[in-house]
Amino acid sequence: MNHILEIKDLHAGIEGKEILKGINLSIRPGEIHAVMGPNGAGKSTLSAVLAGRPNYTVTGGSVTFAGRNLLEMSPEERSWAGMFLSFQYPIEIPGVSITNFMKAAINSRRKASGEPELSPAQFLKLLKEKMAFVKMKGEFAKREVNVGFSGGEKKRNEIFQMAMLAPTFSILDETDSGLDVDALKIVADGVNALRSPEKSAIVITHYKHLLDLITPDVVHVLKDGRIIATGGLELADRIENEGYDSING
Repeated sequence: MNHILEIKDLHAGIEGKEILKGINLSIRPGEIHAVMGPNGAGKSTLSAVLAGRPNYTVTGGSVTFAGRNLLEMSPEERSWAGMFLSFQYPIEIPGVSITNFMKAAINSRRKASGEPELSPAQFLKLLKEKMAFVKMKGEFAKREVNVGFSGGEKKRNEIFQMAMLAPTFSILDETDSGLDVDALKIVADGVNALRSPEKSAIVITHYKHLLDLITPDVVHVLKDGRIIATGGLELADRIENEGYDSING
């Protein structure tokens, strides 16, 4: 069966320190996989390697994305191919409005796939539709990307970007970190609304609450750079009740 993402024996690290020590993970189109694990397990390293962060070094293994060698693709090529990363700590981009940022991102992806740019009217219609979807006030469109935003506003902006780009594969790196109940629901609604037989996602989280709202197809436990257990939502229940030490791999 075809996989949108297939990771085989992935080893990677940063500044000479190995963090991922043999990751194996396969995701089919339409599946949502959750990755849970204690601090320092390698969760954010996994998302950074998949997104192509240049300061991380892959020392072994392979990653195939949509039939291509992901590790040979630039971060831009990964995005153009349909990958999206929601950062744990969204960056600020002074001097660039959300409107201009999204227009550049969407038209860059359309150009890469041979499609014409959206007309101003088409883009404005899409912008208003997706801002309403994530309950973002219209005035935010004029603001600089994440500048002066609260933590919750930054996360909401990430889900707005995801809704605008409609990626085939999304990586949510602890997007739920520090969110109140209302903002958490916005994140979950965004993931669920983009759910389809063609779209897949990895949800990286410490908390079961988000998984209760999303209901992933598969839950993985990552510890000390390896996936030590794979199962259903019962794994998240066990972690919540008994902690990570109850999972043996």
